[in-house]
Amino acid sequence: MAISDPSGMLARPLGTVTVGDTDAPDLIATEIARLRADDDGLGEVVVGLPRHLDGTRSEQTVAVEAFIAALRLRVDLPLVTEDERLSSREAESRLAVRQKDWKKRKAQLDAAAAAVILQDYLDRRSR
Repeated sequence: MAISDPSGMLARPLGTVTVGDTDAPDLIATEIARLRADDDGLGEVVVGLPRHLDGTRSEQTVAVEAFIAALRLRVDLPLVTEDERLSSREAESRLAVRQKDWKKRKAQLDAAAAAVILQDYLDRRSR
C-alpha cells in the first residue's frame, strides 16, 4: 500500500496489509474507509495489475480482477489499475541503494513496490 503527497504527487510507502484470499476485499475496504476519513482524504484507489512480461494475462491477473470486482461492491470510490510488471525489481533496486541488508530490504519490498506502482500511475496521469 502506498500514499501520494497531494502537493507534489510523490508516492511513498504507507505499509502492507497481509490478508487471506477470502477476507481480502473486506480488510482492504476497511483500510480504504479509514484512509478516506483522514484529513487528506482519498479520491481513488490504484491497484497493481499483474501480467506476464510480454503483457499477456496470467493466473494472477484473473485473481486480481476478481479481487477488484469484489472490492467494487464494498467501496464507493473509483478503482483503477496500473501495470505492475517489474515494480518489485524497481523497488528492490531503489531499496538496495539505502539498505544493504537483504532481510531488511525484503521486509520493505511490498510497500516499496506499491509506491512504484502508484508513482508510475501518477506520472502517466500527469503527462
